[in-house]
Amino acid sequence: MPEVFRLGTRGSQLARTQSQQVADQLSAIGGFDVELVEIRTDGDVLTGPLSQMGGTGVFVTALREALLSGRIDLAVHSLKDLPTAAAPGLRLGAIPLRADVRDALCARSHRTLSELPDGAKVGTGSPRRAAQLRAARADLEVVDIRGNVDTRLSRLEKDLDAVVLAAAGLGRIGRSVAISELFDAEVMLPAPGQGALALEVAHDVPTALGAALAALDDVNSRLAVTAERALLARLEAGCSAPVGALATVQDDTVQDDTVQGSVLRLEACVCAVDGSRIIRQVKATDGLTEVAATLLGIELAEAMLADGAAELI
Repeated sequence: MPEVFRLGTRGSQLARTQSQQVADQLSAIGGFDVELVEIRTDGDVLTGPLSQMGGTGVFVTALREALLSGRIDLAVHSLKDLPTAAAPGLRLGAIPLRADVRDALCARSHRTLSELPDGAKVGTGSPRRAAQLRAARADLEVVDIRGNVDTRLSRLEKDLDAVVLAAAGLGRIGRSVAISELFDAEVMLPAPGQGALALEVAHDVPTALGAALAALDDVNSRLAVTAERALLARLEAGCSAPVGALATVQDDTVQDDTVQGSVLRLEACVCAVDGSRIIRQVKATDGLTEVAATLLGIELAEAMLADGAAELI
């Protein structure tokens, strides 16, 4: 009989869908079976704004406890929900190829942001999204919302003109048709780690599972989220803070008509929640290692703190 590994997941449609996709990939690579184990987290039980529920960690603590107790062999998280501090006894076994990092506007009549009427009501549970929406359209009424994807989209039939969701999540559950506009980074920088999944395991994992995880790991995705999360950690900001960041590995960059080779570029913003001020900076490194990516995030955060970022956070 093939070995069976237990994969912990939250119970939402999105969580189960992306966890099943990971399970199928690992099974195909390793030749073993992977079964889903549903774990209820504080974020699934508690109500109210995420920023008032403890923010970072509310979706992962119960999964981590299950890992440490041996109830499950690995857990799948949306990386943007994962605290930046290391969890004793656990490590990131893999970061698969990152999906679309962008935020998506889903609006009545498929309108874009510029086409929304004056004073339109736009729903989001993210202070980061709210701040950048207000910076782009000061007339908007931003409404705090929570719930799964379908719950949020259903508000379009009731009291909201639009909602903002992650394009990656919509794509994973086959709801991309609801998107009326994908925001460019110039308009809305995503959350650190957005679009990426984190496969977390205990330090000591069976050889077969460890090998499959290593094969699923995407180097460029890991470098990018390492830089973004290092910036977030240095800013001492959680997943609900008004911070956007996007790192990308850019091949064969050109400067002064000379090919410079590949670089890791990190762009970030820290916003006043009312959208009245945004600190936005960019930095790059030609060091394509996790250490270099970490230093890049720290250095950009230091520059932003020197520019007053702490006050906005």
